[in-house]
Amino acid sequence: MSEFVDYLHEVFEHFGPIRSRKMFGGHGIYHNDIMFGLVADDELYLKTDTQNVALFEERKLTPFEFVAKGKTSIMSYYSAPEEIYDDFEQARYWAEIAFQAALRTNAEKQQLSARKKAKSKLPGSEK
Repeated sequence: MSEFVDYLHEVFEHFGPIRSRKMFGGHGIYHNDIMFGLVADDELYLKTDTQNVALFEERKLTPFEFVAKGKTSIMSYYSAPEEIYDDFEQARYWAEIAFQAALRTNAEKQQLSARKKAKSKLPGSEK
């Protein structure tokens, strides 16, 4: 684990306990087993969705991008505001925004999965 990732436990102390997990050369940052942050090259990115992305864009924060097989992909994680490292109440605020986006995204995925499963059980849906 990197020193930066270790430091995030202190940064998010007012938010609650976090854990990290290595993934794709970086780390996923979790709270209550929900990933709300991503660390790549010792930079923290926070989860966004349609309800909170404007807060990040207004501050000119940038999305996480990566290149795979010659194609650039943009993920729904944006760089964290710098003030979270000096003001742990701001860290709590931004972590909560990202965590709520992660909860909404997970709920949407579960609903979609349930609809697909229900549709596959309808008569005539067998292939």
